[in-house]
Amino acid sequence: MDLFDMVLNAGKGASLDKLASQNNISTDQTSAVMAQLIPALAGRMQNNVQQENGLDSLLSALGKGNHQRYVDDPDLFADSTTQLEGNKILGHLLGSKDQSRQVATQVADSTGVSSSIIKKILPMAATMLMGAMSKGTQSSGLLGQLGGGGSGGGLLGSILGSLGGNAGKSGAADLVGGLLKSFLR
Repeated sequence: MDLFDMVLNAGKGASLDKLASQNNISTDQTSAVMAQLIPALAGRMQNNVQQENGLDSLLSALGKGNHQRYVDDPDLFADSTTQLEGNKILGHLLGSKDQSRQVATQVADSTGVSSSIIKKILPMAATMLMGAMSKGTQSSGLLGQLGGGGSGGGLLGSILGSLGGNAGKSGAADLVGGLLKSFLR
């Protein structure tokens, strides 16, 4: 199952219904919004992984954030801590509220859903993206392979060791970028 399908099927399909209900829009509209938001946020994630310490930050967040709960339990969308977590993720991915507004405006223009509603959905989309990434990498064992254990273990350690320095980080970041692309097929 790819990343987008994991998000759409989160909570056994109840997540889209929950988001739709909370925002007074249809499930089809919510699906259309998510179809725009998830690739946009994943693209930003891929860009961030290319930055210095970006890969380490992502691996750390995926390993310790317990993000899977956001795809497993749609009732968490009503919890204010989910909103806070989503805004933190957006801060890392987008960098500023202006960037969030820009994404919301672009999605509003293409879906017809108001940007004010999309701004409310954005943090939830961010938590669902991290949840799907976390669940996908942990269930497939990729997180352990990428991060390994101890000093420089796992696939990430091998890449860094064989390529050395920044080239290794770039190669590992390319690997994670490739994983993101494969998840979004």
